[in-house]
Parts: sequence; C-alpha cells; structure tokens
Amino acid sequence: MQGPVSLRHALSRQWRAIRELHRVSPSFFPFLTLKCLVKALTPYLTVFFAAQVLKELATLRRPETLGFWALFSVLSLGLTSLGNAVFARHIETLTNDLWGRKGILFVQKMFALDFSEIDNPETRDLRTQIQQSESWSGWGLMRALEVYENGVTGVWGLLSGALLSIGLFTSTVPETSGAFQLLNHPVFVLVLAAVMVGMSVLAGKCSAAFTEQWSAVNAAATFGNRLFGHFGFIGMDEKRSVDIRMNHQQELIAAYWQTNTTFGAEGPVGQLARGKMGIEKSLSVCLTTLITGFLYVFTCLKAWGGAFDVGSITQYVGAATAMVNNIFALTDLVGTMRANSIYLDKTFAFLDLPEARDQGSLTLASEEMKHEVEFQDVSFHYPGSDVWALRHVTLTLPAGERIAIVGENGSGKTTFIKLLCRLYEPQEGRILLDGRDIRDYRYNAYMDLLSVVFQDFQLIAQPLGDNVAGSRSYDRKRVYDCLVKAGFGERLMQMKQGLDTVIYKELCEEGVDVSGGEAQKIAIARALYKDAPFIILDEPTAALDPIAEAEIYEKFNEMVGDKTAIYISHRLSSCKFCDTILVFDEGRVIQQGSHDALVHETQGKYYALWHAQAQYYTNE
Repeated sequence: MQGPVSLRHALSRQWRAIRELHRVSPSFFPFLTLKCLVKALTPYLTVFFAAQVLKELATLRRPETLGFWALFSVLSLGLTSLGNAVFARHIETLTNDLWGRKGILFVQKMFALDFSEIDNPETRDLRTQIQQSESWSGWGLMRALEVYENGVTGVWGLLSGALLSIGLFTSTVPETSGAFQLLNHPVFVLVLAAVMVGMSVLAGKCSAAFTEQWSAVNAAATFGNRLFGHFGFIGMDEKRSVDIRMNHQQELIAAYWQTNTTFGAEGPVGQLARGKMGIEKSLSVCLTTLITGFLYVFTCLKAWGGAFDVGSITQYVGAATAMVNNIFALTDLVGTMRANSIYLDKTFAFLDLPEARDQGSLTLASEEMKHEVEFQDVSFHYPGSDVWALRHVTLTLPAGERIAIVGENGSGKTTFIKLLCRLYEPQEGRILLDGRDIRDYRYNAYMDLLSVVFQDFQLIAQPLGDNVAGSRSYDRKRVYDCLVKAGFGERLMQMKQGLDTVIYKELCEEGVDVSGGEAQKIAIARALYKDAPFIILDEPTAALDPIAEAEIYEKFNEMVGDKTAIYISHRLSSCKFCDTILVFDEGRVIQQGSHDALVHETQGKYYALWHAQAQYYTNE
C-alpha cells in the first residue's frame, strides 16, 4: 500500500487535472462555477426567507410585510430552482461531452509518442490501468470534476452560512433571563464554536479516511475489473465465440468468473467495508448527527432565554447546520483528493511520457523516386529483452531492385523492416539513406518514402475510399484504379455505394464485412495509392495458399515499376522473380543472392527451405 499523500501534492494533481480538462472543454468549468454558486446559495435563501415569514407571523403579522417576504421568497426560490435545473441539465450535457473529449488527451499523446514507446508492454499496461481505474470507480481525471464542484460549493456555502449564522453567536440573552445569561459568556461561545468546528473537521477526517481506504484495494480492484471486463464479454467476441463453443470452454470461463470475488462480501473491498472502512464511515455519520443536536440545543436555549424570536431559530439552525455540513464536506474532500492523486499520478505518468525524438532536419526532393539504403553493422533488441533480435546486420538495398527476405519464424525479418521504417532505433550500428543517417532526415519526410503492408495490417471501420487514401478527401479515380490493380475490382462493382461503402459494421449498420483475402487486396491498394519509392510487403498474404500468394506477388511485381520492392514471405515461391534474396537466421543475414544461385548451394539454409516447400509449387 502506498504511503500517505501530502495535501500539497494532492492539490497540485487536482489542479493539473482541471487544467487538462479545461484545455479540451473550455466552456465546462465556467458553467460549473455558476452552478456551484447557485447550488450553494439555494439552501440559505430558503432558510432566510422562511425565517422572515415566521418572524413576522410570530410578531406583528403585518399583511403588507408578509406579502413582501412571501413574494420575494417565491421569486428567489423559483429563480434559483430554475437556475439549478438549467445549469444541471447543461452541465450534464457538457459532462457527457467531456467524457469523450477527455479521450482526446490520450489519443493526442499516443500519436505523439514513438512507436517503440507505444509497443512497450509497460506503456500499454499503464494505459490499461488508467482505463480500469476509471471503469471500476471513476478515479482519475473525471473525479476532478467532483473535487472542483464540491470544493467551490463548499467554500461558497461556508461563507454564506457564516454570514447568516453570525447572529446566533452575537445575539445576547437579556439580563432578566437568569441562568440563561451564561450563554452570553465569550468563553462559552468560543468553546461551543470550537467544538462544532472541531467535530465537523473530525467527522470530515473520518469520512476522508474512509475514502482513502480505496487506495488500499486499488491493485486488487483493477485486476478484478480486468477479469470482469475480459470474461464478462468474451462470449460476444466474434473471434473467440466459435472456439469457445467447439472446445466447450464455457465452464472454464465460468470458473474464472465465479472465482472473481474482488467486490464480493469475502473480497478485499468487502473485508475493508466490514472493518476499518465501515467504522470510519459510521463514526463520521455519528459525529455529524451529534453536531446537529448541539446546534438545536444551543439555538433553542438562546431563544428560550429571549435572545431572538422563533423565526430566527429557523434561520440560525438551518444556516449553522449547512455551514457545519460544508466544513465536513471540505474536510472530506481532502481524503478524496488524496485518494484520487494516486490514480492521477498514473494518468500524468502516461501523459508525461517523452514524445517523439528529434526528427532531424534534412528534407527529400519529392520528385526523386530512387534511393539506396544501407545497414551498417546494425544490432537491435526489444525493450525489456536481453535477446538480440538482429545482430551485426550489414547489407545494402540498391535502388529499384526487387528484394526478398526469407527465414523461419523469429529470424528477424519483421524486426528488420521495423528498423527500416524508423519504428525503432538500433542500439548499435547505423542505417543510411543515400549515405546519410536516416535520423538526420525529417521523420515525416522519411516516412513518405515508404508504402508498407504489414502481416497484421488493419483497416478502419470507415468508407472504402477513405481506407485506401488515408484521408476524407482524395482522388476517386486513382483510388478506383488502385483497387482494380490489387484485384478488388469485381468485389467493388458489387458494392452499391462504391467507394463510399463503409467497411465493417462496428460503426455503421449498413457496413459491409470483407473477407481476409479481400481485406488484403484493400491493404495492397492502399500501398499502391501512396505511390512511395519503397514498397514493402511483410507477409500480408500469409492466409492464402502458396500458389495464390505467388500469383499476387507476380502481379504486384508488375505494378511497382522501377520502385524498390521488398517482399517478406515464408513461401519461397514468391522469391523467384526477385533480384536479391536475403536469408535471415537468428537475427543475422546468413545468405544473400539470387534464387538461381542460392537454390544450388546445397548446404545452405535457402536450399533446405526451398526443398521443404517445393511440393506446393512445382509440377514434379
């Protein structure tokens, strides 16, 4: 369990949370401030006007005065009620909007981070923890709204209550009241005020301690909610539903579900509620009740002694009780801030992650389509791993050549491409473009050189044309031509809305699901549309049979023209038309040459791989 959080740290965390939320929704907090003001004044207006009416009824009973106070009472309460309703409705709308806008902070951050940071398991876990904390209890950025509202309301309410309660302590009992004159003594008044404030603070601290206990179950609650989020909806997962049914995994899932007792009576939350948390909460309620009792007794005694009339009893009891409740609320708020700061620390740890490294300053001529890339003694291992994914790789990718990269799983093929794409930086060695370190070039300019289709490519649930062009505005004829070249023309003709057809149904009921092979063709069309000097296919056709894959590669080979093309495949049939084949094994390039040359090296890795697969694509 984390140690106690200082009030200064808690305040700084909440203040930053408010600033971050204000940045994405500038109109929210001004409206919330007005709502807090009206909300804080409403109970005091009720108490004040009711007291005036009762006072007049208990004394002179003047019709014109009663009418005056009654009219103003109705008007003020009507206006404040209307104001509360209007502000509450508007704030509800703005809050719902803010939940979505809050995500902008994280989306902007993720787009600003280097891919290596996004791909880091620790980063992904941190983001998951933030989401889980918001899901199971609302801790994090959005809890700052509650802190702000309760804080502003509490301060306004405390000041208003103090103003209306002054008479309770300053009104004196007449000398003819005998023993009741003791109530006038300053020491008595000070002791009573100190007891009231002290008990209010103590009650608030008990409630704050109750709230802070939630931090003790943070890890367990986050994990429990993660189990709930996974196993509670796994039956609706299209990718898993078939396997679950065919392999009778329902009982296994139910077992995990049933053993998740995090929020049950016997879980950590339940045990705390029956123990320390329950005691603290009960004590805070008891103290609050005692304070209210003291106020009633003191007020009634002073009225009995003749210090003020019956109307003032209503005003002073109501105002003083509300003031005490605000003291309690502000003290309780300290616990909320301290507990929430633990979750905000994680939020800001994510938002403060170092953003994209220096992107260089060199630019590239847009009309230049031929570039040479050189790897000089490049070694690389993934963050958190001591195993080298690439080791001492030295090679050249000549401009305009067809290059095939082959090797078994884990040999370093995809890692090689990720380094070429500047998704990672090597720990050793350099990668050069036209003789200059690729880090010397502006990042966006360098990325414009590459059209890549990864093996785990993704399409977005948006219109087909947008997917191909990567933009809402694009050259429709060019997109159409790229889809036809990629072999998607026949399927496109069947789509009633053509390029405006939404892919998948997640965001549109009229969306169209595409098969894996059709999705591959769309991804290839996307690479063609970018029209970059380098075209890279990293096993995007792995789901196809060897012959179909070879046909796609041969057709694609005709499309690339004089561009540099790099193909990665487990199927060596796609390598025959390439100028150069690079054979990877355990992170090293162990062979390099044409298909005809390598297939005759009988002791080489390529020879073994080729003959292991030859049955699929030879006519022997």
